[in-house]
Amino acid sequence: MKIKKAVITAAARGERLYPVADTIQKAMLPAIDVDGLYKPVIQVIAEEAFASGIEEICVVCAPGDGERYINAFHSLRDNLVKSFKDVDWARKEAEKMDHLISRIQFTEQQEPLGYGHAVYCAREFVNNEPFLLLLGDYLYVSDLAEKRCAAQLIELASQENCSVSAVNPTNEHQISRYGTLTGKQEPNTRGVYQIDKIIEKPSLSTAELELQTPGLRVGYYLCFFGMHVLTPAVFDILKKQIDMDGNNILLTPALQELAETERYLALEVKGNRYDLSRKHGLLRAQIALGLAGEAHDETLSTMVELLAEANTRNSKKA
Repeated sequence: MKIKKAVITAAARGERLYPVADTIQKAMLPAIDVDGLYKPVIQVIAEEAFASGIEEICVVCAPGDGERYINAFHSLRDNLVKSFKDVDWARKEAEKMDHLISRIQFTEQQEPLGYGHAVYCAREFVNNEPFLLLLGDYLYVSDLAEKRCAAQLIELASQENCSVSAVNPTNEHQISRYGTLTGKQEPNTRGVYQIDKIIEKPSLSTAELELQTPGLRVGYYLCFFGMHVLTPAVFDILKKQIDMDGNNILLTPALQELAETERYLALEVKGNRYDLSRKHGLLRAQIALGLAGEAHDETLSTMVELLAEANTRNSKKA
């Protein structure tokens, strides 16, 4: 199957990024991407998708935010053209902003009825096609120089003609933050699993009893990476949940039902995800992007300088 569309969920207000997220959408926070250019976070995520073969993107946002995003994109683009005439980096960034504006649309989640409901809001855009699902507050950094995290996922989904979720082996002390799953490793294929069971943010005792995966290191579990390729069948499952109880629609139960009704794989992606809503999340993501891209040397030297300064201060206190 060919995956041409992506959905980015960005409807949450970002309470943990107060006070900045109280005045602007958290997805508009600036970051220096692997190409060395300053961009809003939402553009970094969108370019992850574009670089992986995606042609169209739908952002699920809060009421009123769609127009705010579009106005912000046009404002950024116009400022680049007017304020930095003939500057090479500004010309490149303006071109990328033009491409983003031409390929992105928005749909609003009118009420905060859960992550599953946010995904369901993109049903009309998806239009019965398989799609890539990304989180608006995660940044992804691949370990492979020539293949993005999303590209790794899309490649397997296209080959196997089924849904695939990205996972990372995660230490047991962190699994309460993620959807966690177990499954059987596919024959002769390293890091690919047929999904059996998924539990949202399990306790350690529950994970020990129900989510052990043979072949992983002791104390590690397969946790969602914040990136999925899903078939449109997930929307029918979500619709049933909405009809039964429309107050808090979670995605994980829908994914569990998907695993019970059709082939559904998990892929250990070669890379890392960075949750911007966590404490120091944006800082960690920026360092990772810097080390992975054109600003590697500058980022590394800055880190060395800061560590040296911290060591000097600590020595004076001793």
